Amino acid sequence: MLFRTDRSGFELRDLHGASRAVAYLVLAATPYVFVTGVLGSGMTISGRAAVIASVLFMASLGVASWFRPAEVPRSFWLIVPMLSTTLITGLNIITNDASTGAQFFYLWPVLYVANFLGRKAIYANMLLVFAGDAATVFTILGPARGLMDWVATMLTMTMAMIVVSSLRKRNDQLRTVLEQQANADALTGLANRRWFTESLALETAQALSAGGSLALLTVDLDYFKTINDTYGHTEGDRVLQAVAASMRTVTGDRGIAARLGGDEFVMLLRLDRPSAVAVAQELRAEAASVRDLPGGAPSLSIGVAVFPEDAATAAELVAASDTALYDAKASGRGRVAVAGRRRDLDRVPDLDRVPDLDRVPDLDRVPDLDRVPDLTVLSELRP
Repeated sequence: MLFRTDRSGFELRDLHGASRAVAYLVLAATPYVFVTGVLGSGMTISGRAAVIASVLFMASLGVASWFRPAEVPRSFWLIVPMLSTTLITGLNIITNDASTGAQFFYLWPVLYVANFLGRKAIYANMLLVFAGDAATVFTILGPARGLMDWVATMLTMTMAMIVVSSLRKRNDQLRTVLEQQANADALTGLANRRWFTESLALETAQALSAGGSLALLTVDLDYFKTINDTYGHTEGDRVLQAVAASMRTVTGDRGIAARLGGDEFVMLLRLDRPSAVAVAQELRAEAASVRDLPGGAPSLSIGVAVFPEDAATAAELVAASDTALYDAKASGRGRVAVAGRRRDLDRVPDLDRVPDLDRVPDLDRVPDLDRVPDLTVLSELRP
């Protein structure tokens, strides 16, 4: 996605892990509850019936969690620790069991929320665990003995929650660093080709389903080889970083800016054609304002294409934007060209002339003529 959303305090982090955790709990607890509740002595008929109903529910839940997690409502995974806490409390009271083993079943919902849910869910479930265990031990053991047992159990649960939450936080930080390293260009800090390719596929699909527009700006740094040859690669890197900073400023929260490699950059924006052209001109102006480079302010050539007006697929959008970039460079560089309209925005072309591409000097790249739409309305190319 182009834009990230902040997580709430009740988000589900990992459906596969959460479903497996539920399955492990209920499938392991089912025989234990059956043996201690149904086969144990001292149970009334109504109590045994309640335990059998709970056992059947737990078994079916375990099977569904293991084999069909996607078919279970998503809200279930958010409330399952509270349901399990309530179920554990009820079974402990029904079976008159306040043993350490029975109370340790509370450890599962504590670990579940610490691993898979947000901070608000952790606090809410811990309060429910405290209340459930208090109801169990005070009812069965009495206030005096139950208080010490309750304090010991709650300290254990709290420490377990803190340790697991701390480990999860460290894991999240490490994952963030790894994602940044995998998806960011090391020199400029912009998105890299991998992240751009994934975002392009997602955003074109979303634009197609929602009926919106998606603009692709392909940006090329003019005379970059000359800059490297004249001032050295260190200064060349500074120029690339200056262009990246300009792109970051102009893009803002409207999309992503990426470096594909060398002096090739792209911007993917949720904008229509006029707005995308305005952004392209804004980028040129921003780059032209740079003053601390030995070779002067960077000059940019930019090709603009819009989905779905200029292309029906993501690949066609890239091709259309590339072709527009070729037009901008062939027309003298340092300008913006738009796909489809085939015109140079900085001057009015003579449409009566169709240039001979073999005579165009000093082109970095020559377009594949099979990809150039409607040659009769190409921009005039300077000889």
